Amino acid sequence: MSTATNKSPRTDWTVLVPVVALVALVFSWGRDLPGLAVVLVSLCLAGAVLAAVHHAEVVALRVGEPFGSLVLAVAVTVIEVALIVTLMADGGDKTASLARDTVFAAVMITCNGIVGLSLLVGALRNRVAVFNAEGSGAALATVATLAVLSLVLPTFTTSKPGPEFSAAQLTFAAVASLALYGLFIAVQTVRHRDYFLPVDTHRIRREAARAAAAAAAGEDEDHAEPPTARAAHISLGLLLVALVAVVGNAKAVSPTIEEGVARAGLPNAVVGVIIALLVLLPETLAAVRAARRDRVQTSLNLAYGSAIASIGLTIPAIALASIWMSGPLLLGLGPVHMVLLTLTIVVSALTIVPGRATLLQGGVHLVLFAAFLFLAVSP
Repeated sequence: MSTATNKSPRTDWTVLVPVVALVALVFSWGRDLPGLAVVLVSLCLAGAVLAAVHHAEVVALRVGEPFGSLVLAVAVTVIEVALIVTLMADGGDKTASLARDTVFAAVMITCNGIVGLSLLVGALRNRVAVFNAEGSGAALATVATLAVLSLVLPTFTTSKPGPEFSAAQLTFAAVASLALYGLFIAVQTVRHRDYFLPVDTHRIRREAARAAAAAAAGEDEDHAEPPTARAAHISLGLLLVALVAVVGNAKAVSPTIEEGVARAGLPNAVVGVIIALLVLLPETLAAVRAARRDRVQTSLNLAYGSAIASIGLTIPAIALASIWMSGPLLLGLGPVHMVLLTLTIVVSALTIVPGRATLLQGGVHLVLFAAFLFLAVSP
């Protein structure tokens, strides 16, 4: 059994760290932080990320796949949306493109960064990473449709000048995003749930038996018994606390990030990239750990589920918030980002269709992710 389930809740760091991080958030919210305070808040943020990953895994053990990855993806995205809306409400015209930059960064991080790392780790473990092409392909198609409808079309529509939607177009994009997101959730969790489960479970069980000795020695916690309902409920609550702390502390240090980006002479879009990187850290770590356990399908569920949730929930929230927010809402991507998005969709399709991937596919996705980061810094 996982050692985490044997520790006293009073002494378990996964209980204490989210609480401490939340306290740090309360004291830092809305204040200009000196250098030492920024360091302390950043440490709390990192600890909250690790705690969130732990509690997400506890919940996942209780509810099973694909519900486990769905819980983490939706929880992170809901709080991410709140962060974006808050920053846009406070920032005025200078944050007009923040939603676009953050959502596009989330798509590139999930579809290239998380997918690439997961495939690389999975292939290093078993030479070939195996996953369910039906479920992953459906998720990728949903990501591609949402991304094009919400981030590409605004560049070419003519009802309003600039890379913006008119009010009617934004309403349509919001409704379409919510509809696709709801349909995907229904397919993933009810109608075709088996498409999103880890494949080759017989081999996994054989490996679990062979690893029993290592698990008893505390070297492997991959096959822990499901936690009790009470433990899962506690972890769910602590997961939400940890995620609030992650996103809130990211906002607390965002002025320092913005100042550092400005001093370095970097484009303002880098702020959205950094925010997305911070917010998606829990999912990245959870996906890599799943890949190490030969559950690459779980990693892909996290990656594509997060991308779908990021677009499917952010666009409707921004559309609703635009009713009382003044200033432009820039959603359309520029030519360079559209090329990166197109290449990502094509490469992802070629990766997913066979249902198997090697180190090469993982490396290709990571190179695309590196290209995105480099071009964000040096456009």
